Amino acid sequence: MTTKTHSVPHPGVPSQPAGHHRSLPSARLGYGQNHEQDPPQQQAELFYLQKQIQAQTPMVLVLEDGELIEGCIEWYDRNALKLRGRQKTLVYKSAIKYMYKVGDQGR
Repeated sequence: MTTKTHSVPHPGVPSQPAGHHRSLPSARLGYGQNHEQDPPQQQAELFYLQKQIQAQTPMVLVLEDGELIEGCIEWYDRNALKLRGRQKTLVYKSAIKYMYKVGDQGR
């Protein structure tokens, strides 16, 4: 005789078939699931980016080649930022020289 077991999902958590794991987009995870293990510089970067996303702060990104891209940061992950400006743009972090808020002087 085989017995079937039923798992009861937590409220607000969608149930998934056995063997399937739900993964979150890396943008939500930033540098990893446990931010306490990130180096302080990465924690500061995550905090700064989250703050700019929540406030929808208009930003200027200065790229290594001198190009300026203006827009609000919508999303980020370990390697890239997504900016919403005249158009939506995905920028690799390695291509960014520095960034500043619109209205602040570029350094």
